[in-house]
Amino acid sequence: MWLILAFISAALLGFYDVFKKKSLKDNAVIPVLFLNTLFCSLFFLPLILCSAWGTIEETSLFYIPPSGWEEQKYILLKSGIVLSSWVFGYFGMKHLPLTIVGPINATRPVMVLVGALLVFGERLNVCQWAGVVLAVLSFFMLSRSGRKEGIDFRRDRWIYFVVAASVLGAVSGLYDKYLMAPPSAGGVGLHRMTVQGYYNLYQFGMMGLMMWLLWWPARKRTTPFRWDWCILPISLFLTAADFVYFHALSLDGAMISIVSMVRRGSVVVSFLFAAMVFREKNLRSKAVDLALVMLGMVFLYLGSR
Repeated sequence: MWLILAFISAALLGFYDVFKKKSLKDNAVIPVLFLNTLFCSLFFLPLILCSAWGTIEETSLFYIPPSGWEEQKYILLKSGIVLSSWVFGYFGMKHLPLTIVGPINATRPVMVLVGALLVFGERLNVCQWAGVVLAVLSFFMLSRSGRKEGIDFRRDRWIYFVVAASVLGAVSGLYDKYLMAPPSAGGVGLHRMTVQGYYNLYQFGMMGLMMWLLWWPARKRTTPFRWDWCILPISLFLTAADFVYFHALSLDGAMISIVSMVRRGSVVVSFLFAAMVFREKNLRSKAVDLALVMLGMVFLYLGSR
């Protein structure tokens, strides 16, 4: 069941990327991201309040346990990490083709494995090393495909933005492992809904400050904001994808390494939409790059079983 939920989460993430790309076209990035955090908060705030008032029972999937500063300080740090990743990722996605951004993001499980190697002292087996090598090779091949569209991976700052977003996303994934692992295993032991519910609220507060201090004073000198109905599905698909993801991890026998890799399969959905809806270029060469990434994911899956 948990593996099926992981595939559902991957599909939802693919649609999340598609609507995000559509919303950012000729639009101001910070207000779009602010609205995303607002809509996500509007979904979780009633759950937090109803859980505190006893309207939602503890046995419910939507129950959010009460917590104090001892737990909240960890979630606040997670919010900063995730929001930093989003800021870099949104700016990068606005200025780059989705068929470039997707495969780069799909290498995130490799970064998680390398992080686990460096931080947690985990050892990679032969299959996992093969997956790492394939992912690195696909990145260099992707840079060749990007050159055909005038994108220089060594000099284009938006490439660095997407890479930074992926690295921070990998850090967030490693941090999730620490947050939700039981204290007996060296973790904090936080409830999955506590993490998802509160980190959205903190991100909304952070984005509110960013809107007020950075975007609002300079709004007339930058790209203007326009409302797009595609902004709302960004929050809906992201919230649903994360909810299914955390629920999958809560089931017996779920393996976080495999769930995280399956979720990167979202790139297939976004790639297909980029080809059919956005009519992006050089799809044949990018498809080869994508195939290498997915093959790398297969090796990571085999090595993590």
